[in-house]
Amino acid sequence: MNTFGRNFRITTFGESHGKALGAVIDGCPPGILLDETDIQALLDRRRPGRSPLSSPRQEADRVEILSGVFEGKTTGTPVAMIVRNQDTRSGDYEDLREVFRPGHADFTYQEKYGIRDHRGGGRSSGRETIGRVAAGALAMKLLAMHGIAVAGRIVSVHGKTEPAAIEAEILGTKNAGDSVGGIAEIVATGCPAGLGDPVFGKLDALIAGAMMGIGAVKGVEIGDGFAVAEKFGSVNNDLMTKDGFASNHAGGILGGISSGQDIIVRIAVKPTPSIAKTQQTRDINGKVVDISVGGRHDPCILPRIIPVAEAMLALVLADSLLEVRKYR
Repeated sequence: MNTFGRNFRITTFGESHGKALGAVIDGCPPGILLDETDIQALLDRRRPGRSPLSSPRQEADRVEILSGVFEGKTTGTPVAMIVRNQDTRSGDYEDLREVFRPGHADFTYQEKYGIRDHRGGGRSSGRETIGRVAAGALAMKLLAMHGIAVAGRIVSVHGKTEPAAIEAEILGTKNAGDSVGGIAEIVATGCPAGLGDPVFGKLDALIAGAMMGIGAVKGVEIGDGFAVAEKFGSVNNDLMTKDGFASNHAGGILGGISSGQDIIVRIAVKPTPSIAKTQQTRDINGKVVDISVGGRHDPCILPRIIPVAEAMLALVLADSLLEVRKYR
């Protein structure tokens, strides 16, 4: 499934070592001021090679808007955006043509399709998120017109919470040929009450699905999340006053519908599966072999996943905002 959304619909395309990646957005309202710089700002935060904490792959990730914009404004027709790959080095992956990397999607893609792109993981690569981020940047432009903003941050990496300790943990892990995971938080402010639908269209369900659709995410919390399992109802309930809510344990969503408070989302991000440390795996013939993955990979996905998670939350909110127009 490469299409996301009901009203603000995006279809992404491209592989890690293909010619290009991008997205087509259908359902974007007309009249939104838009040029490449609006998209580029978010893509620059996602792109590799900007820090020793990320993959050294050197990609400019320059976006081109191909359609849907005239004289600086969206026209209401599909907006197509593309980013061309430049620094692929596909030869780095030739040893993986018939070998499955532990923790990666190599095995499951082979089982499902009977064929896979072994070059950097193909469609299962984190580079696939370029299309999501490009589309998310457009969604943020729409949300900003309604006073809604989305921002994310790193909460912890391998249990470390201070910025210097986080950096040291990532660099130490990188030098050891390993990788490390962590937790990120994404918050939407200015969101009005009334977004989302009851039962199967719950806003928190849509958000959770969007976040779990990011390859490295293995868990999602809304508001206090798993901590609610250790609380009494009298503590967990967000009491209401004449001025609004007294707390926000629910993370801005009640009954699957936004309450007007900040929407708070946390995601658990797994360690990068491609690591230099030698591990046991098997090849396509079932033979057990040892593997040390070469190529260029992030020792920790957290720094570059923040704009991706922001984009996915923005896409859900933009889609839900347009859905509300059917009822009002």
